[in-house]
Amino acid sequence: MLIDFKNLNVNQLPSETEFENKIKGFLKEWFSEIETVQVQTSGSTGAPKVFDIEKKKMIASAEMTCNFLDLVEGNTALICLPIEYISGKMMVVRSIVRTLKLIITEPNINPLRDIDCKVDFCAMTPLQVENSLDKLHLVNNLIIGGAAVSESLKKKIFQISDELTDSQRIFETYGMSETLSHIALKQIFPDPEDFFTTFENVEISTDERGCLKIFAPHLNTEVLQTNDLVEIKKNNQFRFLGRIDNVINSGGAKIFPEQLEALVKKEIPREVVFLGLEDETLGQKLILVIEGEKSQEILDKIAEIPFEKNFHKPKEIAFIGKIPRTPNGKVNRIELKNILQNNINN
Repeated sequence: MLIDFKNLNVNQLPSETEFENKIKGFLKEWFSEIETVQVQTSGSTGAPKVFDIEKKKMIASAEMTCNFLDLVEGNTALICLPIEYISGKMMVVRSIVRTLKLIITEPNINPLRDIDCKVDFCAMTPLQVENSLDKLHLVNNLIIGGAAVSESLKKKIFQISDELTDSQRIFETYGMSETLSHIALKQIFPDPEDFFTTFENVEISTDERGCLKIFAPHLNTEVLQTNDLVEIKKNNQFRFLGRIDNVINSGGAKIFPEQLEALVKKEIPREVVFLGLEDETLGQKLILVIEGEKSQEILDKIAEIPFEKNFHKPKEIAFIGKIPRTPNGKVNRIELKNILQNNINN
């Protein structure tokens, strides 16, 4: 289904699939007299929750993204993310704000499979991009969010660079439900960047723990305190180091799992997660979990990885058929840790 927001009549929109029906329902909610909409969090760092967001703040967020990407009326966008979450809702709101033509594609791991036309703008998860490499040349502006973009995925994108044009741009996003999607972007292609750059009118700082604080009054009247450890540069740029609640304390040493995962993913083409499981001696024992069947070749590659510190080397390596994820594609560390802990206890 394609929705042309220049000639929109919500009641005449077809709704042949459940996803199309949900989008139609959201549009009716959006154009109602109620000033807020409900958004569900992913639950990747705790219990999922539902909260209300003012429509005018979602419009402000949409304008920031559209302005940054130079989207204009009549451009084509593709939605392939669940409409329950802020990521999906904001794709619709951006289309409304900038009068785009929105292609509706059922959320799945290969959203470009049935697409054969150029798309000016699309948002995907890393897993969706991984399965869409053969058709990325169709997307002029791609933003990737929901989880960190691995080094292995970045390599794969550059391996197909001959199929892409200089005018195509791919970004990694930083944001969350509370910031109404992203407040900063980091270019992956064609010019890879190490630091996220914030949008205009977004102020950033850190607390005493080194965790990011965000003040964007047009999105949220309060300073948003995150649990994301960062390094700030030039007042409007920052590098993500890891979530403080994911930090592993092993024998008194603090370990940032996200940094180790990025290092390992440079060498092996699989999803990997570092976790700290309870240990009487160390407090937490560093475990590396690898998705897929056990492989001696992969074990040999891991043995050759130059970890910066000796305590960065995993004490154990576990293989699992499928790493649990939240409905919007994020690794569910809490559930994964419970699975491993239960396997040990049993």
